[in-house]
Amino acid sequence: MIEVRELSKRYGKTLAVDRLTFDVTPGQVTGFLGPNGAGKSTTMRMILGLDRPSHGDIRIDGKRYVELAEPLRHVGALLNAKDAQEARTAYDHLLAIAQTNRISRQRVDEVLAIVGLTDVAGRRIGGFSLGMSQRLGIAVALLGDPPILMFDEPVNGLDPEGILWIRNLMKGLAHEGRTVFVSSHLMSEMAITADHLIVIGRGKLLADTTMAEFIKVNARGVVRIRSAAQNRLESLMRAEGMEVVAHPDGLIETDERHTARVGQLAADEAIPLLELSPQRPSLEEAFMRMTATAVEFSAASPAGRPAERTRQLAGSSRDEGR
Repeated sequence: MIEVRELSKRYGKTLAVDRLTFDVTPGQVTGFLGPNGAGKSTTMRMILGLDRPSHGDIRIDGKRYVELAEPLRHVGALLNAKDAQEARTAYDHLLAIAQTNRISRQRVDEVLAIVGLTDVAGRRIGGFSLGMSQRLGIAVALLGDPPILMFDEPVNGLDPEGILWIRNLMKGLAHEGRTVFVSSHLMSEMAITADHLIVIGRGKLLADTTMAEFIKVNARGVVRIRSAAQNRLESLMRAEGMEVVAHPDGLIETDERHTARVGQLAADEAIPLLELSPQRPSLEEAFMRMTATAVEFSAASPAGRPAERTRQLAGSSRDEGR
Protein backbone atom coordinates (compact mmCIF):
# COMPACT_ATOMS: atom_id res chain seq x y z
CA MET A 1 0.00 0.00 0.00
CA ILE A 2 1.14 3.52 -0.81
CA GLU A 3 0.13 6.31 1.58
CA VAL A 4 0.64 9.94 0.51
CA ARG A 5 -0.04 12.66 3.06
CA GLU A 6 0.02 16.44 2.49
CA LEU A 7 2.67 16.00 -0.21
CA SER A 8 4.08 19.17 -1.76
CA LYS A 9 7.00 19.95 -4.03
CA ARG A 10 8.24 23.41 -4.89
CA TYR A 11 10.81 24.33 -7.52
CA GLY A 12 11.70 27.94 -6.84
CA LYS A 13 8.48 29.91 -7.25
CA THR A 14 6.69 27.00 -8.92
CA LEU A 15 4.52 24.77 -6.75
CA ALA A 16 4.53 21.53 -8.77
CA VAL A 17 2.66 19.43 -6.20
CA ASP A 18 0.27 21.00 -3.73
CA ARG A 19 -0.61 19.08 -0.54
CA LEU A 20 -1.67 15.81 -2.16
CA THR A 21 -3.23 13.20 0.10
CA PHE A 22 -4.33 9.81 -1.20
CA ASP A 23 -3.87 6.04 -0.77
CA VAL A 24 -3.09 3.43 -3.40
CA THR A 25 -4.51 0.17 -2.11
CA PRO A 26 -3.79 -3.48 -2.96
CA GLY A 27 -5.99 -5.66 -5.13
CA GLN A 28 -6.90 -3.12 -7.80
CA VAL A 29 -5.38 -1.09 -10.61
CA THR A 30 -5.29 2.58 -9.64
CA GLY A 31 -5.03 5.01 -12.54
CA PHE A 32 -3.12 8.24 -12.00
CA LEU A 33 -4.47 10.90 -14.36
CA GLY A 34 -3.86 14.57 -15.00
CA PRO A 35 -3.02 17.01 -17.82
CA ASN A 36 0.57 17.65 -18.86
CA GLY A 37 2.34 19.53 -16.09
CA ALA A 38 -0.14 18.37 -13.44
CA GLY A 39 2.62 16.91 -11.25
CA LYS A 40 2.15 13.19 -11.90
CA SER A 41 5.77 12.34 -12.70
CA THR A 42 7.04 14.51 -9.83
CA THR A 43 4.71 12.71 -7.45
CA MET A 44 5.85 9.28 -8.63
CA ARG A 45 9.48 10.31 -8.32
CA MET A 46 8.90 11.46 -4.74
CA ILE A 47 7.22 8.16 -3.89
CA LEU A 48 10.36 6.40 -5.12
CA GLY A 49 12.73 8.70 -3.25
CA LEU A 50 14.15 10.21 -6.44
CA ASP A 51 12.94 13.70 -5.49
CA ARG A 52 12.68 15.06 -1.96
CA PRO A 53 9.31 16.52 -0.95
CA SER A 54 9.17 20.12 0.18
CA HIS A 55 6.45 19.08 2.60
CA GLY A 56 4.49 15.99 3.54
CA ASP A 57 5.08 12.29 4.01
CA ILE A 58 5.00 9.11 1.91
CA ARG A 59 4.82 5.58 3.29
CA ILE A 60 5.22 2.31 1.43
CA ASP A 61 3.72 -0.47 3.51
CA GLY A 62 4.30 1.74 6.53
CA LYS A 63 7.89 2.73 5.73
CA ARG A 64 9.60 5.55 3.86
CA TYR A 65 11.32 4.41 0.69
CA VAL A 66 14.78 5.14 2.11
CA GLU A 67 14.02 2.78 5.00
CA LEU A 68 13.48 -0.22 2.72
CA ALA A 69 16.45 -2.57 3.03
CA GLU A 70 15.89 -4.15 -0.39
CA PRO A 71 13.69 -1.67 -2.28
CA LEU A 72 13.35 -3.71 -5.47
CA ARG A 73 11.70 -6.48 -3.47
CA HIS A 74 9.11 -4.01 -2.19
CA VAL A 75 8.50 -1.66 -5.12
CA GLY A 76 8.99 -2.19 -8.84
CA ALA A 77 8.76 0.85 -11.10
CA LEU A 78 8.85 1.85 -14.75
CA LEU A 79 9.45 5.58 -15.12
CA ASN A 80 11.71 5.97 -18.15
CA ALA A 81 12.11 2.93 -20.37
CA LYS A 82 15.13 4.38 -22.17
CA ASP A 83 17.05 4.96 -18.94
CA ALA A 84 19.57 2.13 -19.43
CA GLN A 85 23.13 1.65 -20.64
CA GLU A 86 22.72 1.10 -24.37
CA ALA A 87 25.93 -0.93 -24.73
CA ARG A 88 24.63 -3.67 -22.43
CA THR A 89 22.54 -6.59 -23.55
CA ALA A 90 19.07 -6.97 -22.11
CA TYR A 91 20.21 -9.97 -20.09
CA ASP A 92 23.26 -8.20 -18.66
CA HIS A 93 21.18 -5.15 -17.79
CA LEU A 94 18.77 -7.26 -15.76
CA LEU A 95 21.54 -9.37 -14.26
CA ALA A 96 23.45 -6.32 -13.00
CA ILE A 97 20.32 -5.03 -11.27
CA ALA A 98 19.51 -8.46 -9.90
CA GLN A 99 22.97 -8.96 -8.41
CA THR A 100 22.84 -5.64 -6.55
CA ASN A 101 19.55 -6.74 -4.98
CA ARG A 102 20.46 -10.38 -4.20
CA ILE A 103 18.10 -11.69 -6.86
CA SER A 104 18.90 -14.97 -8.63
CA ARG A 105 19.83 -15.50 -12.28
CA GLN A 106 16.80 -17.74 -12.53
CA ARG A 107 14.57 -14.75 -11.84
CA VAL A 108 16.25 -12.87 -14.69
CA ASP A 109 15.26 -15.66 -17.06
CA GLU A 110 11.75 -15.69 -15.64
CA VAL A 111 11.07 -11.99 -16.18
CA LEU A 112 12.55 -12.10 -19.68
CA ALA A 113 10.00 -14.80 -20.48
CA ILE A 114 7.17 -12.87 -18.83
CA VAL A 115 7.79 -9.78 -20.96
CA GLY A 116 8.51 -11.73 -24.14
CA LEU A 117 12.18 -10.79 -24.57
CA THR A 118 13.83 -14.21 -24.19
CA ASP A 119 14.75 -14.40 -27.87
CA VAL A 120 16.46 -10.98 -27.83
CA ALA A 121 18.08 -11.23 -24.40
CA GLY A 122 21.55 -11.19 -26.00
CA ARG A 123 20.94 -8.05 -28.07
CA ARG A 124 22.27 -4.65 -27.05
CA ILE A 125 19.69 -2.29 -25.60
CA GLY A 126 20.77 0.51 -27.91
CA GLY A 127 19.18 -1.34 -30.82
CA PHE A 128 15.84 -1.81 -29.10
CA SER A 129 12.67 -0.16 -30.34
CA LEU A 130 10.62 1.89 -27.89
CA GLY A 131 8.23 -1.00 -27.45
CA MET A 132 11.05 -3.42 -26.65
CA SER A 133 12.53 -0.90 -24.22
CA GLN A 134 9.15 -0.65 -22.52
CA ARG A 135 9.07 -4.41 -22.08
CA LEU A 136 12.58 -4.36 -20.66
CA GLY A 137 11.62 -1.60 -18.23
CA ILE A 138 8.65 -3.67 -17.10
CA ALA A 139 10.99 -6.65 -16.64
CA VAL A 140 13.10 -4.51 -14.28
CA ALA A 141 9.96 -3.56 -12.33
CA LEU A 142 9.01 -7.23 -11.97
CA LEU A 143 12.52 -8.43 -11.13
CA GLY A 144 12.15 -8.39 -7.34
CA ASP A 145 8.64 -9.88 -7.47
CA PRO A 146 7.44 -6.86 -5.45
CA PRO A 147 3.98 -6.38 -3.91
CA ILE A 148 3.85 -2.79 -5.25
CA LEU A 149 4.18 -1.86 -8.93
CA MET A 150 4.32 1.64 -10.41
CA PHE A 151 4.14 2.27 -14.16
CA ASP A 152 4.46 5.65 -15.88
CA GLU A 153 2.97 5.52 -19.42
CA PRO A 154 3.52 1.75 -19.76
CA VAL A 155 1.90 1.39 -23.19
CA ASN A 156 4.22 3.87 -24.93
CA GLY A 157 5.59 2.31 -28.10
CA LEU A 158 3.65 -0.93 -27.74
CA ASP A 159 1.70 -2.42 -30.65
CA PRO A 160 -1.91 -3.62 -30.15
CA GLU A 161 -0.73 -7.05 -29.01
CA GLY A 162 1.65 -5.41 -26.55
CA ILE A 163 -1.08 -3.12 -25.20
CA LEU A 164 -3.35 -6.11 -24.61
CA TRP A 165 -0.48 -7.92 -22.90
CA ILE A 166 0.36 -5.09 -20.47
CA ARG A 167 -3.34 -4.56 -19.74
CA ASN A 168 -3.75 -8.21 -18.77
CA LEU A 169 -0.48 -8.16 -16.86
CA MET A 170 -1.55 -5.22 -14.70
CA LYS A 171 -4.98 -6.74 -14.06
CA GLY A 172 -3.34 -10.06 -13.19
CA LEU A 173 -0.95 -8.41 -10.74
CA ALA A 174 -3.84 -6.64 -9.03
CA HIS A 175 -5.81 -9.89 -8.91
CA GLU A 176 -2.90 -11.43 -7.03
CA GLY A 177 -3.41 -8.77 -4.36
CA ARG A 178 -0.60 -6.44 -5.39
CA THR A 179 -0.75 -2.65 -5.42
CA VAL A 180 -0.69 -1.39 -9.03
CA PHE A 181 -0.34 2.36 -9.68
CA VAL A 182 -0.44 3.46 -13.34
CA SER A 183 -0.01 6.89 -14.89
CA SER A 184 -1.23 7.27 -18.47
CA HIS A 185 -2.64 9.76 -20.96
CA LEU A 186 -4.36 7.02 -22.96
CA MET A 187 -7.92 7.40 -21.69
CA SER A 188 -9.37 4.52 -23.69
CA GLU A 189 -6.87 2.15 -22.11
CA MET A 190 -7.35 3.48 -18.60
CA ALA A 191 -11.12 3.08 -18.99
CA ILE A 192 -10.58 -0.64 -19.60
CA THR A 193 -7.77 -1.24 -17.12
CA ALA A 194 -8.23 0.92 -14.01
CA ASP A 195 -10.61 0.19 -11.15
CA HIS A 196 -9.88 3.35 -9.17
CA LEU A 197 -8.71 6.83 -10.19
CA ILE A 198 -6.51 9.49 -8.65
CA VAL A 199 -6.86 12.68 -10.73
CA ILE A 200 -4.74 15.77 -10.21
CA GLY A 201 -4.48 19.15 -11.89
CA ARG A 202 -1.93 21.89 -11.30
CA GLY A 203 -0.55 19.79 -8.48
CA LYS A 204 -3.85 19.57 -6.59
CA LEU A 205 -6.04 16.53 -5.99
CA LEU A 206 -9.19 16.73 -8.12
CA ALA A 207 -10.65 13.26 -7.61
CA ASP A 208 -10.05 10.08 -5.64
CA THR A 209 -12.82 7.68 -6.58
CA THR A 210 -13.85 4.60 -8.50
CA MET A 211 -13.84 4.62 -12.29
CA ALA A 212 -17.62 4.23 -12.46
CA GLU A 213 -18.29 7.04 -9.99
CA PHE A 214 -15.85 9.40 -11.71
CA ILE A 215 -17.62 9.02 -15.05
CA LYS A 216 -21.06 9.23 -13.46
CA VAL A 217 -20.28 12.49 -11.66
CA ASN A 218 -18.28 14.24 -14.39
CA ALA A 219 -20.00 13.23 -17.61
CA ARG A 220 -23.51 12.66 -18.82
CA GLY A 221 -24.45 10.57 -21.80
CA VAL A 222 -26.51 11.76 -24.74
CA VAL A 223 -29.18 10.10 -26.83
CA ARG A 224 -28.89 10.21 -30.61
CA ILE A 225 -32.12 10.67 -32.53
CA ARG A 226 -32.91 10.52 -36.24
CA SER A 227 -36.41 11.02 -37.55
CA ALA A 228 -38.26 11.44 -40.81
CA ALA A 229 -39.77 14.59 -39.26
CA GLN A 230 -36.75 16.13 -37.59
CA ASN A 231 -37.97 19.71 -37.37
CA ARG A 232 -41.32 18.73 -35.89
CA LEU A 233 -39.76 16.39 -33.30
CA GLU A 234 -37.13 18.98 -32.41
CA SER A 235 -39.85 21.58 -31.78
CA LEU A 236 -41.74 19.17 -29.52
CA MET A 237 -38.58 18.39 -27.58
CA ARG A 238 -37.78 22.05 -27.05
CA ALA A 239 -41.38 22.68 -25.94
CA GLU A 240 -40.78 20.01 -23.27
CA GLY A 241 -37.79 22.00 -22.02
CA MET A 242 -35.15 19.69 -23.45
CA GLU A 243 -31.88 21.18 -24.61
CA VAL A 244 -31.31 19.99 -28.15
CA VAL A 245 -28.23 19.94 -30.37
CA ALA A 246 -29.10 19.59 -34.04
CA HIS A 247 -26.40 18.55 -36.49
CA PRO A 248 -26.41 19.35 -40.23
CA ASP A 249 -26.66 15.66 -41.16
CA GLY A 250 -30.08 15.34 -39.52
CA LEU A 251 -28.89 13.99 -36.20
CA ILE A 252 -30.46 15.37 -33.01
CA GLU A 253 -28.89 14.92 -29.58
CA THR A 254 -30.18 15.56 -26.11
CA ASP A 255 -29.45 14.36 -22.58
CA GLU A 256 -29.83 10.60 -22.19
CA ARG A 257 -32.24 11.15 -19.30
CA HIS A 258 -34.84 12.14 -21.89
CA THR A 259 -34.60 8.92 -23.92
CA ALA A 260 -37.93 7.46 -22.81
CA ARG A 261 -39.75 10.79 -23.13
CA VAL A 262 -38.48 11.33 -26.68
CA GLY A 263 -39.74 7.88 -27.61
CA GLN A 264 -43.13 8.64 -26.07
CA LEU A 265 -43.38 11.99 -27.86
CA ALA A 266 -42.64 10.33 -31.18
CA ALA A 267 -45.24 7.63 -30.53
CA ASP A 268 -47.91 10.11 -29.43
CA GLU A 269 -47.41 12.25 -32.53
CA ALA A 270 -46.95 9.32 -34.92
CA ILE A 271 -43.44 10.51 -35.82
CA PRO A 272 -41.34 7.67 -37.26
CA LEU A 273 -37.98 7.26 -35.53
CA LEU A 274 -35.03 6.05 -37.55
CA GLU A 275 -32.67 6.04 -34.56
CA LEU A 276 -33.03 6.41 -30.80
CA SER A 277 -29.75 5.31 -29.27
CA PRO A 278 -28.34 6.32 -25.87
CA GLN A 279 -24.57 6.88 -25.89
CA ARG A 280 -22.65 5.87 -22.79
CA PRO A 281 -20.43 8.68 -21.42
CA SER A 282 -16.69 8.08 -21.68
CA LEU A 283 -13.74 8.47 -19.34
CA GLU A 284 -12.24 10.94 -21.82
CA GLU A 285 -15.31 13.18 -21.64
CA ALA A 286 -15.35 13.02 -17.86
CA PHE A 287 -11.63 13.73 -17.65
CA MET A 288 -11.82 16.70 -20.04
CA ARG A 289 -14.63 18.22 -18.03
CA MET A 290 -12.97 17.64 -14.66
CA THR A 291 -9.62 19.08 -15.76
CA ALA A 292 -10.90 21.88 -18.02
CA THR A 293 -9.60 24.60 -15.70
CA ALA A 294 -6.44 22.72 -14.74
CA VAL A 295 -4.81 22.44 -18.18
CA GLU A 296 -1.46 24.19 -18.40
CA PHE A 297 -1.20 24.09 -22.21
CA SER A 298 -4.32 24.28 -24.39
CA ALA A 299 -4.93 24.98 -28.06
CA ALA A 300 -7.94 26.66 -29.61
CA SER A 301 -10.22 24.43 -31.68
CA PRO A 302 -12.77 25.33 -34.34
CA ALA A 303 -16.16 26.12 -32.81
CA GLY A 304 -19.30 24.28 -33.70
CA ARG A 305 -17.83 20.87 -34.51
CA PRO A 306 -20.21 18.05 -33.61
CA ALA A 307 -17.98 16.43 -30.99
CA GLU A 308 -17.38 19.75 -29.28
CA ARG A 309 -21.06 20.63 -29.31
CA THR A 310 -21.90 17.23 -27.84
CA ARG A 311 -19.46 17.84 -24.98
CA GLN A 312 -21.06 21.23 -24.38
CA LEU A 313 -24.49 19.62 -24.25
CA ALA A 314 -23.35 16.95 -21.80
CA GLY A 315 -21.73 19.57 -19.60
CA SER A 316 -24.70 21.90 -19.51
CA SER A 317 -27.09 19.01 -18.85
CA ARG A 318 -25.02 17.95 -15.89
CA ASP A 319 -25.12 21.47 -14.49
CA GLU A 320 -28.92 21.48 -14.76
CA GLY A 321 -29.08 18.24 -12.83
CA ARG A 322 -27.11 19.56 -9.84
